[in-house]
Amino acid sequence: MKAQNTVLQVNSSSRFEGSISRQVVGLVAEELFARDSKNTLIDRDLTTGVDFISEAWIGANFTPENERSAAQDEVLSFSNELVDEVFAAQHIVIGAPMYNFTIPAMLKAWFDQIARAKLTFEYTDTGPRGLVEGKKAYVVIASGGVTVGSEYDFSSNYLKQVLGFIGITDVTIIDANQIDLSTAQADIRQQISATIEAVKAA
Repeated sequence: MKAQNTVLQVNSSSRFEGSISRQVVGLVAEELFARDSKNTLIDRDLTTGVDFISEAWIGANFTPENERSAAQDEVLSFSNELVDEVFAAQHIVIGAPMYNFTIPAMLKAWFDQIARAKLTFEYTDTGPRGLVEGKKAYVVIASGGVTVGSEYDFSSNYLKQVLGFIGITDVTIIDANQIDLSTAQADIRQQISATIEAVKAA
């Protein structure tokens, strides 16, 4: 599926009221829409449910597509839907609140569902190669006091690694703690825009 003017918004915070990561994810998406009014939105909220991989899922995934049973196709149907969303998107905005120094279990489960050999990555003679190319990812980390990039931050490096593994190497980490949500909407958008541009210029 060709990615064109599509923003995939992925939220993983268990909080809704007052969630910093959700607010900043929304602001990043708004900034992307302000830059290109032709953008469309795919909204994937992981709190509505994301399956953990199972023995049946692993068996189906490693069965050649033309040899899968109807039951195996059904097992992989949700994963296929998530993978299609990733391929459809030009921009991917991920909300990653830090729970106990790392990402929420539901976000890890999402990555497990979309990291698929021969689909989103492949093994070559020189090692694995990501197949999800030409995407830009913005990862919003709300750490609740843990400094992003410090020795206690086990989220940001993992997120860049797993995104790079499937081929998404253009990744901007946004520290939500640096966004002042008490200011006017125009000021917030300016902060988001400045953050995006500063990382791009680095």
